Amino acid sequence: MSTYDHGHVNGPGQYGEFVALDLTHGTPPLEALIAVSARLTEALRRECPGLVRQGQIIEAAFAESADDGLPPNRGRIRSALDDICIGASAGTASLAYTRQLVQALGL
Repeated sequence: MSTYDHGHVNGPGQYGEFVALDLTHGTPPLEALIAVSARLTEALRRECPGLVRQGQIIEAAFAESADDGLPPNRGRIRSALDDICIGASAGTASLAYTRQLVQALGL
């Protein structure tokens, strides 16, 4: 058994240079959620161009929340995340970011 320290573990395959959301103190700040949603959309452009619209919907929901000061529209976000889960391939960055958002929002 190896004792090699892989460092901070997150992302596809649990390794990578991805935004890590700290869930120890409840829901992460809106800025962190916005950053993850932007990276999700970037990953979708590379991996699943047909799902880019869902990433944009999530980004728009967080931007609207930042503008009006109200909580993000969880129903709209959840619906878009569900579409991504169905359409994205296993082991992709898209699914890793999706998983982070689902956990962060408690969906």
